[in-house]
Amino acid sequence: MSDLASTPLGVERPDSPGELFRAFNHLALQGFGGVLPVAQRELVENRRWLTKVEFLELLSLGQVLPGPNIINMALIYGDRQFGWRGALAATSGLMLAPLAIVLLLAVLVRQGTAYPFIADALRGMSVVAAGLILSTAVKLSGALRANCMGLSTCVAIAVTTVVAVAFLHWPLVWVLAGVGPAAWFAAWWKLRPGVVAP
Repeated sequence: MSDLASTPLGVERPDSPGELFRAFNHLALQGFGGVLPVAQRELVENRRWLTKVEFLELLSLGQVLPGPNIINMALIYGDRQFGWRGALAATSGLMLAPLAIVLLLAVLVRQGTAYPFIADALRGMSVVAAGLILSTAVKLSGALRANCMGLSTCVAIAVTTVVAVAFLHWPLVWVLAGVGPAAWFAAWWKLRPGVVAP
């Protein structure tokens, strides 16, 4: 169901499912090393279809649902704009051309694994992908100031998550099961009736 009536000031919306398909196809074809940073730039900065806060909300929802984050985000955003037609347009725009490219590259890489320069190139791309994700996190961190939990609580939850996954090597499902409810409770506590938001 569309939420066009609740569009914040300064935020635009796609005109049709076709425009949605073209936009997601365009960002997918730029997404070497990861589509998420490109999606943030295209949807928030260039097209202004989402605010930073809306993007973070979609990303949060996309991360807790099964499947790739960006696919979940495209599906939810498309559905909000044009129902099932928008969901189909956004997800197919995101997947069709890149799927063909990935299948072609998979054949080429399989045939070229005997060459050391291909392995070196793949290692280099992994560093670029990590940098893109980090830069997206830095760009979106400003939106945490508007979070109902307050900046200090958000930072504490983020640091706890990073330590648990990166340093303690806990499985992601256990981190989500532990940190997720704690974050949910913190948000509920701040949003309960009679509490003034920070």
